[in-house]
Parts: sequence; C-alpha cells; structure tokens
Amino acid sequence: MKTELILIRHGETEWNSQNRLQGHRDSALSREGLRQADALAVRLAVVRFQALYSSDLGRALETARRIAARTGHAVVPDTRLRERGLGILEGLTREEANHRHPEVFERYSNGGPDYVVPEGESTGQRLAHAMECLRELGSRHRGERVVAVTHGGVLSLLFRHSLGIPHSTPRAFSVLNAGWNQFDDHDGTLRLVTWGDVTHLKDVSRDDT
Repeated sequence: MKTELILIRHGETEWNSQNRLQGHRDSALSREGLRQADALAVRLAVVRFQALYSSDLGRALETARRIAARTGHAVVPDTRLRERGLGILEGLTREEANHRHPEVFERYSNGGPDYVVPEGESTGQRLAHAMECLRELGSRHRGERVVAVTHGGVLSLLFRHSLGIPHSTPRAFSVLNAGWNQFDDHDGTLRLVTWGDVTHLKDVSRDDT
C-alpha cells in the first residue's frame, strides 16, 4: 500500500524576496508569504489527510500553523525536514556570498553531494535526513495521506532523487514558494506524482532557496 505525501514549500520570506541564503537561519514570512500560506490552508481545508508535519524552522512552522488553523490538525515538528545548513553563507545574498567567500560559494553552487559548507552540511547529508523522515512517515501512515511543510533545497533534492537526476546536472526546474508537490511512498521508494502546483495562488511564486 502506498502513502501519499503532499510536500509543501513554505511561504515566501523577507529573505527570499532579498535573495538571501537562509539555511538554518530564519526570516519571517513576508506579506506575500502569509497570503500564500493562507491560500494553502483554504485548499487543504477540503482535503482529507491524517497528519500534518513540518520542519522545525520558523518559516515552515508559521506556514504549517496557518494551515492547521483551518484544518484542525496538530503540527508535528521534525528537524529532518529542515533546509540544508549553509554555515558561513547564511544570511548573505548570493552576490555577497560570492564576494566574501568565492571558493566556498563556487563549491556550494557546483560542488558534489559530499561537499560540506564550512559550519554547514552537504546535500548528501540533508537528503539522507529527509529520506529517513519520509520513509518513516510512509511506514507509519501506510495507506494514508499526510502533509509536510519543508524547504526549497530539500524539495529540489527529493525531485532529483526520485527521477534519478545527477547532482551535477544544472537545475532546469522551479521550486516555488507554497508549491504543492506530491510524492507517493511505495515501501520506501518515492514516486513523483505532482510538482509545483500553485493553482491555489493567483500570482506566480518566487523561485529561490
């Protein structure tokens, strides 16, 4: 039996709008991000699902709490749904990161899955955490549907993983704020069903991590 996993990217944050790298640091949802979260809540209020999980980072939790206010679910935080830790790059715009830490930024942008950003982590480490979490949810909620609020970097990794896209392949897809992405778990194997659905929004969301 499959488990339906509706994976949501949090609403736009102030730092998203400034093109700042967030990682484990946090930024409040922008006015647009709050609107996006509320639009998700309206859509999910008429969807039957059994549990609501979230990254423990503030931007994801705020999105999840606004959904929960409509659906009545308890929000269950899980650190394994966090964004990748970006260490010394966190809080910097991409331009600032490239100027202050050019070698690190280049390897962050083009490095392999094992490259660990100083004081941060690798994409391989973050994917392992996320997959551990989703496999656990798939087992716990076999035959059910669950919603989890996570982050752009995590979703990008899951997209590549499910489709077998090498890490070295330049990204040719968008990861939208408040985007609805469905994966089905079949005994620990993820199958992509829906990607980047933002029909609940009137405007196109920002595409950055």
